[in-house]
Amino acid sequence: MKLSPTQIDRLYEFTRQHYVEYYDLQTELVDHLANAIEAQWQENPTLDFEEALQIEFKKFGVFGFMNVVEQRQAAMSKKYNKLVWQHFKAFFTIPKVMLTIGLLLVTYFFIKTFYYQYIFSIAMLVLAVVLFVALFIENRKIKKQKKETGKIWLFEQIIFNYGAFSGLLYLPLNFSNLFSRSEVLPNNYVLFLVAFLIVSFYLVSYIIIKIIPSKAEEYLKETYPEYRMVK
Repeated sequence: MKLSPTQIDRLYEFTRQHYVEYYDLQTELVDHLANAIEAQWQENPTLDFEEALQIEFKKFGVFGFMNVVEQRQAAMSKKYNKLVWQHFKAFFTIPKVMLTIGLLLVTYFFIKTFYYQYIFSIAMLVLAVVLFVALFIENRKIKKQKKETGKIWLFEQIIFNYGAFSGLLYLPLNFSNLFSRSEVLPNNYVLFLVAFLIVSFYLVSYIIIKIIPSKAEEYLKETYPEYRMVK
């Protein structure tokens, strides 16, 4: 005996009631629950649907679906981090490496010239504000899409929340504090290292705010074959 469309809808509702907000995880759990309930009916055709559902849900333990959600979040975050690393490495290959070297030299001489002045701290503060504004705008986009479609995908959420790299948004302020407290000009090697760290931060920020979100639909279609049909 197969589940009816109404019962399938009930399974989706059940996953949402138990704090599974991502459509891809809902679908995975619904498939699992549906197959398990149908297997129960083969052994006991008179078993009530809701009773069979509760039996299967208890098998997930006291934390319910939380372990499944956490495992999938970890897997998708790892996938996202690999994407960031791939794009970052591309800036050190021809022809982008020339741009990277140019940014590095400009940043190095900028730091060396304005080391004792507030202009450097102001520049870092402005950068932090710009990044926070970009984060806010992108989050508004995904909330609008969820409101329109009623569906949100886990990998999509990670892309627009910038995965584990969101903590990098505080780095400009850290650089600012570092330079404002120092009274001695570091040697050229230290300045060059700081310039490299700042340029790397610029590049990673550009990747997580601009490049990956612009390719989000492509990555989502690769991750979820059913994404094309839903969209």
